[in-house]
Amino acid sequence: MVEPGGGIDLPRSRWGASSCEGATPGATRFRLVPCLLLVGSLLGAAPAAGQDEGTTTTSPVPGAPTGETAPANIATILPGGVASVPPGAPYAVARAIGAANRIHTRPYIWGGGHRRWKSRGYDCSGAVSYVLHAAGLLSSPLVSGQLAVWGTLGFGTWITVYANRVHTYMVIAGLRFDTSPRGEWIDQGRGPRWRYALRKPTGFAIRHYPGL
Repeated sequence: MVEPGGGIDLPRSRWGASSCEGATPGATRFRLVPCLLLVGSLLGAAPAAGQDEGTTTTSPVPGAPTGETAPANIATILPGGVASVPPGAPYAVARAIGAANRIHTRPYIWGGGHRRWKSRGYDCSGAVSYVLHAAGLLSSPLVSGQLAVWGTLGFGTWITVYANRVHTYMVIAGLRFDTSPRGEWIDQGRGPRWRYALRKPTGFAIRHYPGL
């Protein structure tokens, strides 16, 4: 099930950040009641998209020796956790991979990446926004609900963004870049990381930038 791009924006913090899968958006008391009311309203309206167990699917470890040449538009995860840039990748894709590599070890921070592009840590939409901005595809940070209507509906050849009201992640050149470790068999923790498992897109709007 794919949302047709009609995502609902979450209430923003003062930096415009959205909630993320498994996030704990601060312990300040004035946020607690609105957050509980929001969670209740979301649960009452529909199950949280993409939250059920079994929504992940694994793929061969990117970069692992297989005896075969990888397709030209597929990146691999290199030692140290950074991703390679496939030969012939468009400039925007190379920029996107380079940006993801720069923040791939940063911690998860709710609201990170929304007040300024360079941040000590990032949340889900902050990380995706950072990468899209570096690729020249986004001018200002968006929350996950806004990313659900970004670009054009459908899968991209190189870059695909998956977003709903509570979470967003992206796949670049065949690799998943996600702050959530859901479905991972390698414990990399939370925060922007190249993940070794792909996720089923159930409950996510699937968006891409025209031409990419």
